[in-house]
Amino acid sequence: MGTDHSIKKPIILFDGVCNLCNSSVQFIIKRDKEEKFLFASLQSGYSKENLPPTLSNESDLQSIVLKKGDVIKTKSSAALHISKELSGLWPALYAFIIIPKFIRDWVYDIIAKNRYRWFGKKDQCMIPSPEIRNRFLD
Repeated sequence: MGTDHSIKKPIILFDGVCNLCNSSVQFIIKRDKEEKFLFASLQSGYSKENLPPTLSNESDLQSIVLKKGDVIKTKSSAALHISKELSGLWPALYAFIIIPKFIRDWVYDIIAKNRYRWFGKKDQCMIPSPEIRNRFLD
C-alpha cells in the first residue's frame, strides 16, 4: 500500500462515474470556502494505493469515503463528518450522528444501490476544471 503521510488535509473519495457523487463533490467544493478537503475518485490510483484492503468490500465502495490521516469514515458517517466542515447551516446536519449508525447506513445504502438508476452514470470519471485541479489526487 502506498503512503500519503505528506498529505495533511482530509481526503474525500467518491465514485467518479456516478452523477450523484459528482454533484455532491461540486456541492462540497462550493461550500468548502477554506479548501479543507482534497478529493480523489475511488477508481483512482490514489485510492488503490491508499485505502486499506478491508475497504475492498463492494458495499464500502458504493460509499463516499472520508480519510483523515489514518481514520476512515464511510457512508453516512463520512457524509455527516464532511457536513460539519462546510460553510452555512450544513454543520447542523451533524446532529444526525446521534441516530444509530446501522439506521443511518441503511438509508444511505438504499440511495447508494439505486444511484445509477436514479441519477445516471458517466462513461468516465469527472475531469476537474483548472481552477480546482490542485484539489484532486490522481
